[in-house]
Amino acid sequence: MIVALLSGGAAFAQIHQSEHRDSSMTNRTYNLNPIVVTGSGHHQRLKSTATPVHVLTNQEIHEQGIATFDAAIQRMMPQVSLAPNSMGTFLRMNGLGNKYILILINGQKLSGDISNNVDLNRINMSRVKRIEVLDGAASSLYGSDAIAGVINIITDQPTQNLICVSSDTRLSGHGQLTQNVGLDIFKNGFGSNTSFTHDRADSYRNNDYEYVKGSETDTQLSIAPLSTGFRSNIVGQKFTYSPNKRLALNAGVDLSDKTTDRPDTRTDITGGTDYEMRYRGVRWNVGGIYKFTSKNSLQADFTVDRFRYGKEYDVETKSNAVGDYVQSKKQRSMEGEAKAILGLTSHSTTIFGADWRKEYLKATSGNIQQDVYTLAAYAQHEILLFNHLTATLGLRLTHHETFNQHLTPKATLMYATGNFRFRGTYSAGFRAPGLDELYYHYFSVNRGKAQISFGNKDLTPEKSHYFSLNTEYRNHILAVSITGYINRINDMVVKNNVEVDNASLAMLRTEFPEMTDDQAAKLEHYALYQNSDKGDVKGLQMNVSANLFRGFNLSLNYAYTYARTKSGDEWRKLERSIRNAATIAANYHHAWGKYGLNVNMSGRLQSKTYYPDYEDAPGYGIWNLHTTHSFDCTRWAFIEPNIGVENLFNKVDRRIDSTKRKYALYSPGRMLVVGMKLRLKM
Repeated sequence: MIVALLSGGAAFAQIHQSEHRDSSMTNRTYNLNPIVVTGSGHHQRLKSTATPVHVLTNQEIHEQGIATFDAAIQRMMPQVSLAPNSMGTFLRMNGLGNKYILILINGQKLSGDISNNVDLNRINMSRVKRIEVLDGAASSLYGSDAIAGVINIITDQPTQNLICVSSDTRLSGHGQLTQNVGLDIFKNGFGSNTSFTHDRADSYRNNDYEYVKGSETDTQLSIAPLSTGFRSNIVGQKFTYSPNKRLALNAGVDLSDKTTDRPDTRTDITGGTDYEMRYRGVRWNVGGIYKFTSKNSLQADFTVDRFRYGKEYDVETKSNAVGDYVQSKKQRSMEGEAKAILGLTSHSTTIFGADWRKEYLKATSGNIQQDVYTLAAYAQHEILLFNHLTATLGLRLTHHETFNQHLTPKATLMYATGNFRFRGTYSAGFRAPGLDELYYHYFSVNRGKAQISFGNKDLTPEKSHYFSLNTEYRNHILAVSITGYINRINDMVVKNNVEVDNASLAMLRTEFPEMTDDQAAKLEHYALYQNSDKGDVKGLQMNVSANLFRGFNLSLNYAYTYARTKSGDEWRKLERSIRNAATIAANYHHAWGKYGLNVNMSGRLQSKTYYPDYEDAPGYGIWNLHTTHSFDCTRWAFIEPNIGVENLFNKVDRRIDSTKRKYALYSPGRMLVVGMKLRLKM
């Protein structure tokens, strides 16, 4: 069952977390104090972390009938919101957007974005063991981008002698289908995990009309989708080898592709497109760890991540034939890290680490081809000062090829007595402007209107200061956590709109000769990246989880976020921020012999979403009911059909599309969800 959500320096041990990889065995055992790695940089029990994390386990995700990464964090984390579109997903956490959230896979950064929208379909949920979430700045351990928080996806691997074949299918309305197939092999220290995932969905709208541009009274039919359809595939292969208890080696590769499925351009109705967006990703890594003793180890990892996207034409145009592919952007990152984890005394853990990262960007528009490297060294010392007081001090020195050196410190204190924990955290954040923000020279046309963006080589890095206080109580029945935090960001990089006058229009036509006379006549402004804003986010989070009786768990997670930004002397609400949000989940499980029943009711409630330059999106409440029926047929066969209803009370935002209107709820309404999980072990 879902646990109380952890915020900033706040967490409590997860109640009812499965010890098994398979989340659906008829008889389940639970670990009240799981091992985590993200908050401290080394493995330790959750209740012992001075900088704890929240854990979403494979079992909890499966019990709610969730098949995708974006659905997992949206439905289980109230401080996270998502806005999907054809360019990927705009992710917001604790009031701050994509570029302030560091997404890791086994501690290594996931690269690749489209206009700051992350392609979350690259994450293979069939291999996810757990998702660890750390709120607040964490640059002392993780470097640039870790200002709003860190999401670390931990993948699974076989550890027992077996051959296992599995299949997990999920089907719901609007053509939504997810199919996972896996083969696990482990024998005499050698492990192999092979997986394939196919994910698809159709485009849909909740209202067939849109307002005619420039009018709030005249409407016209439109086929522009509210939610964009797509087809995606992921093939993954991971190898592990442990010749003895001290040494563990691993290597893996993931191949991903995604193509949107939007309505084609038509002459009789607006909203169609001439092309689909096509994304491709290749990610591979090698690594290993050597344990000298139980408290002393050395580990190293090297990861290469390639991502590209472009336009694949479905409709013949003046310049392109059907089937033509025009690349828009190619990104590549290489990252190497070495880390020593040392138990220098019986009551301390010390980490020394160094990493190197190089990023490449090639963009067709403006003929951009740039790269930048980063070198960093960091140290962290965690020590039990007295019987009840634990302190952590960390420091990272980063050398950025463009922005020179930056120090990011961290300090935490945790006082533990009985069932209570009291935590205080300070951590600094750092974000170097991306290659697109520095060098972009972008021109595109959307519905006949030119869109232009310029990078700025004079940008400076963004810096943040994060403070949090937490009080926590937990025992085997009840866990309660309350956290208050402040996150302040300086020199925020934003896209400022610059009005077009005669002089600037002449400059733009020289820079972009492909701009037509009609497009130039309609051009009102262009975008320029600038350091102009300050950010100020204050929040309060409360998390409650209770085992009311055997087999039944209830949890409530609430997040209050007051997020503002300042340009010049004017403060205003951060775009897409949400003041109040809550997630609720109730889970009941019971087994009768070889049959197990699990019933899960979950909900997300949130207040309106702020759009300072547009109409605010109204709040909503979504409830989901999911049941799983587990059959341990034999020692080698396991079957689990499941059925549920998403958006139980049919909550839908049916407002008419407008140039001044934004959305927060993208659900098409009530949908039946069915699935089947099979597992064969030999």
